[in-house]
Amino acid sequence: MNAKRKLLALTAGLALAGFASLASAQEIYIPLISKGFQHQFWQAVKQGADQAGKDYKVKVTFEGPETEQQVDKQIDMLSAALAKKPAAIGFAALDSKAAIPLLKKAQAAKIPVIAFDSGVDSDIVLTTAQTDSKAAAALAADKMAEKIGGKGEVAVIGHDQTSTTGTNRRDGFVDQIKAKYPNIKVVDIQYGGGDHLKSAEIAKTLLQAHPQLKGIFGTNEGSAIGAGKGLKEAKKTGVVIIGFDSGKAQKDLINDGTIAGAITQNPVGIGYKTVEAAVKALKGEKLPKIIDTGFYYYDKSNMADPKIAAVLYD
Repeated sequence: MNAKRKLLALTAGLALAGFASLASAQEIYIPLISKGFQHQFWQAVKQGADQAGKDYKVKVTFEGPETEQQVDKQIDMLSAALAKKPAAIGFAALDSKAAIPLLKKAQAAKIPVIAFDSGVDSDIVLTTAQTDSKAAAALAADKMAEKIGGKGEVAVIGHDQTSTTGTNRRDGFVDQIKAKYPNIKVVDIQYGGGDHLKSAEIAKTLLQAHPQLKGIFGTNEGSAIGAGKGLKEAKKTGVVIIGFDSGKAQKDLINDGTIAGAITQNPVGIGYKTVEAAVKALKGEKLPKIIDTGFYYYDKSNMADPKIAAVLYD
């Protein structure tokens, strides 16, 4: 074979190799199993995951149960995703212990597991892309104390007591109140499953049981919206609500003064970093145990600030 033919053969071989590599990249499948799908927060996480899928040229799917109380349904979704033998998987646990048997199967099959939003009580997970929920809730406590003058009765409407986000936000708020504000008393903690209708009923019950109540902390989008809805239905004024997350309904309640303000995460960043971490894991790169995606406090005075507006969503 002369030099020219050798060059042509080499070029053709490289082209085929490049094509094969591209085809392989296109077949990399990374499903994300979310805690829910109904809140705008999860739609924003999905947006970030989809963008990372495009940027890294991998196939990404995103699904979750209709409500954040459907642990069994989420486990079924995780099982179905693993049955498709994905390259890696992203998982936001509703119940941080219930999924461990399935995650052990993923580990045995050498499928990297990346947690997002809510951690898992297991070292099977390579990293977790999340907000520092305790620190974020501590900031919510500081804002609550500021708004009610450092004294009075407050309550918490939590979204659950099985996920790490649910427990960490609850504990971050309560612990900060106990540590820094001796004249503020947390008189009740109730759980609405992140459902705004159920959370609204809880808010009305809290107002009846504690007529001197000065504040309510809602630990996620549905909890905060429900608290605001409950106050409106009870025609109650003078109770400070501090929320969590964003979404049009919550922003509207902040703009009309029903909710004083809220902590926002970076949901698009959470979704993006989850897929990015999965790709890095597949390349054998070392990952930190936590990918901190940040948080901010916002109210109607700073919602238009470019730094804040970038992490809010409708």
